[in-house]
Amino acid sequence: MTHYLFAKNYFVRAQRMLLAGLLTVAAVAHADTQVLPTSNAELAPLATFEMPAFKGESKHLEDYRGDIVLVDFWASWCSPCRSSFPWMNNMTNKYRDDGFKIVAINLDQDRANALDFLQSLPPEFDVLFNPDGQMPEAFEVIGMPTSFLLDRQGRVRATHIGFHSDQTAAYEQQIQQLIHEDL
Repeated sequence: MTHYLFAKNYFVRAQRMLLAGLLTVAAVAHADTQVLPTSNAELAPLATFEMPAFKGESKHLEDYRGDIVLVDFWASWCSPCRSSFPWMNNMTNKYRDDGFKIVAINLDQDRANALDFLQSLPPEFDVLFNPDGQMPEAFEVIGMPTSFLLDRQGRVRATHIGFHSDQTAAYEQQIQQLIHEDL
């Protein structure tokens, strides 16, 4: 009987994990190809929540109003995060003059882990720290990394769950779309 209960519980857990995975894949497929129209976009949450910065003074998302901003949630233990940093450096350098910025919000509870990561992959964009997790909770982050593309008014126009190197052209197209939208 105990083997039956174990197998039944295992099967239920496996079904739930499969369903969660399918929902994540569907969300990624949809999110990575679409920019929400302004009429459907909501303002980014906690825009005035202040966070310590890797370099310089503390900041909050409101400081970036007027720019197109990719808000990226990451952690030092996240392998796809490590892959995303060179791409984010490239996008920062390519679109900086067009009013595009990246704000990477680190979620490590131990800042030393984040600092080691940043030493190995120096960012050319702003990094903020939120070890208590208020920001990812407000943004409803479900995976690492997760990025949100904000327009110049601070509205969330696109979401990327995970970092997929085969989707970088689509990510960049979204950035370009928002840049040209405001011209």
